[in-house]
Amino acid sequence: MKKIMTLLLCLSLFQISSNAQFGKLKNAAKKAEAKLKSAGSDLSTDEIGKGLKEALNVGVGKATDFLSAENGYLNSQYKILLPAEAQKVIKKVKRVPGFEDADEKMTKLLNEAAEKAATKAKPIFVSAIKQMTINDAMNILMGEKNAATQYLDNTTRKQLFKEFMPVVQESLDEVNARTYWTKIAKAYNKISFGKKVNTELDQHVTDKALDGMFSLVEVKELDIRKNKSARSSDLLTKVFAKQDK
Repeated sequence: MKKIMTLLLCLSLFQISSNAQFGKLKNAAKKAEAKLKSAGSDLSTDEIGKGLKEALNVGVGKATDFLSAENGYLNSQYKILLPAEAQKVIKKVKRVPGFEDADEKMTKLLNEAAEKAATKAKPIFVSAIKQMTINDAMNILMGEKNAATQYLDNTTRKQLFKEFMPVVQESLDEVNARTYWTKIAKAYNKISFGKKVNTELDQHVTDKALDGMFSLVEVKELDIRKNKSARSSDLLTKVFAKQDK
């Protein structure tokens, strides 16, 4: 009897919790509808949600495809440069025969590693977009010009870092960046009378690769907000028409 009472109590609590959650969602929807009406919009919350998700999918698709392509990072404004300490090392090592082009070669290797890691980004972005709520959509539409990018940054950066890091590490080895950096470090340590160099490149490349990714997503977001020709569907045109006023 005691077990039955406990089970009934748990079911009651679950129902109360579910009703409360449903109530919150319902209230959020009502508030969103009210915002739309006060703004003089004929859009439904459903249209806004679908439109924002479509816009984000378009933006992240273009960004990830661009940066994961050959020389996507290297030949763009998102090019990853060596960390400051590494640049100081290479500046000295370039005087050593055989390392004259060390700067250019290392930079190319780092960017190749980032391009390989960028292929992991799209499914993570898509998953975050699917989980976007009504309030998220409203805040993005009514928010700053980079509100969608900020949403993705807040919801995906940690997971992206975890996914990028092992790929960057593997890619650095695949393009022989670690091997080449070891040679540079050894050459530097032979001619340096100070502290021995041991610069960590993995985290630097991962952080810069993500910074570049989010920067490009922001560019794509702004394009959809401001450029009518960038809106590839009737839904996008309708949802972002407010931005044209």
